[in-house]
Amino acid sequence: MIAWTNADTLSSWKKLLSLKGMVSVADALGGADAAERIRAYSVPMAEGMTYNFAAKQVNDTILGILSELASEAQLIEKFEALYNGEVVNTGEGRLVLHQLTRGQLGKDVVADGVNKREFYRAEQQKIADFAEKVHSGKIVGEDGGRFTSVCQIGIGGSDLGPRAMYLALENWAKANGTFKMEARFISNVDPDDGAGVLASLDLAHTIFILVSKSGTTLETLTNESFVKEFLRKAGLDPARHMIAVTSETSPLARNPDYLAAFYMDDYIGGRYSSTSGVGGAVLSLAFGPEVFADFLEGAAAADVTAKNADIRKNPALLDALIGIYERNVQEYPATAILPYSQALSRFPAHLQQLDMESNGKSVNRDGAPVSYPTGPVIFGEPGTNGQHSFYQLLHQGTDVVPLQFIAFRENQTGKDVVIEDSTSQKKLCANVVAQIVAFACGKQDADPNKSFAGNRPSSLIYGRQLTPRTLGVLLSHYENKVMFQGFVWNINSFDQEGVQLGKKLAKTVLSGKMDGALESFASLLV
Repeated sequence: MIAWTNADTLSSWKKLLSLKGMVSVADALGGADAAERIRAYSVPMAEGMTYNFAAKQVNDTILGILSELASEAQLIEKFEALYNGEVVNTGEGRLVLHQLTRGQLGKDVVADGVNKREFYRAEQQKIADFAEKVHSGKIVGEDGGRFTSVCQIGIGGSDLGPRAMYLALENWAKANGTFKMEARFISNVDPDDGAGVLASLDLAHTIFILVSKSGTTLETLTNESFVKEFLRKAGLDPARHMIAVTSETSPLARNPDYLAAFYMDDYIGGRYSSTSGVGGAVLSLAFGPEVFADFLEGAAAADVTAKNADIRKNPALLDALIGIYERNVQEYPATAILPYSQALSRFPAHLQQLDMESNGKSVNRDGAPVSYPTGPVIFGEPGTNGQHSFYQLLHQGTDVVPLQFIAFRENQTGKDVVIEDSTSQKKLCANVVAQIVAFACGKQDADPNKSFAGNRPSSLIYGRQLTPRTLGVLLSHYENKVMFQGFVWNINSFDQEGVQLGKKLAKTVLSGKMDGALESFASLLV
């Protein structure tokens, strides 16, 4: 029997709170046992990736209590309930099925009279068939020419994840001969965003993907109208240049204004939708359906590791639990995601939404206030750019911010040069190693301005190369990490009521029926 209870009711939680400040990573990595710790505090991930937490402020005692917490909070059982089709999204009374878009973890899930895995697989195949027809020239633009570009119109999870995944694989696809079409994205309702993107496209040879599950998202529909106006002014019929990714009950479904429509459902939240048609359409058109299928395979392989009850064999669970220790015991307010790969330039932005929209909650699954901090602030930039930006605060600021580095031994293109006896890639990786040790061990100096306190915790996720499969592993890792943390905090990680109030008030402003502060502020801008 699963018990959904607040973290502070658990005996292991109370034990954990007594272990604040127990470990200094400066001491742990500054001594003779550093090499053994680095070896021992390393967990294999799927597809040859590795999660290393040697520079975290944990030891075997803390790990033992974290393992007790995972067991007492029934984290694996709750994950099983989720992927077997129980209603885990209590706020909206919905199942949570994004893992089903890339693999079957448990029993068949039937909802609304439909086998959901078969439904997702069928939609993936429809997208693959459509993409192949576009690539072969069977589906063309109004002037008879082939489509050479694809542009996605969406916001939030309909943009951040797919955009991050596209950028992550663009150079890889070009280097491996699978690049089919350039992809661009319009998300912001700011007309300068849309105008700038459209000015860079050959409209006659661009296919647009409108992504809106409800078919009523204000920003997305506004941008759709914006794009359609540009197409008409170019003498093009928008219906010959647009497809939709939506739900079967939305006004976009079976609509003659679109070349085709591909379907998702309410059981997949926007920030969890990159492995559904939301990411599938643009990635399959840009790189080919085989590349998207490999991306799904990587995510599915990582999902399987998330089923393991042994935290030392479950990297997503271990990462989540260490994050709990940092947030609730060490009381750190933020986490920085630092990918040393330019291809992952927008990955931190996606993780920002994934984590902060999921776990930025102050009430539990039953609507009662929680008495402990929940989700941290997530931010990040690619290295080495960040080193010349916000690392100053991370090294010498008054707040300690846990760090998560992501790195690869090889670049995606195979192109590099030797400068001063080393390649650019080797210099990039050397910076990762240097930063981990600098944050952990610090440096004492007679000049206080040049002193580094150290004991700044970090972890490292690394592999050989960023590919479709390893990208899928990364995506799944973070999705499951966020899920496990939500389970510990007993919050609903799958609704997002916090984004609704602003939307409602914006509609009130546009209606003109307002008063008070709303009317006064509106007079300044609207």
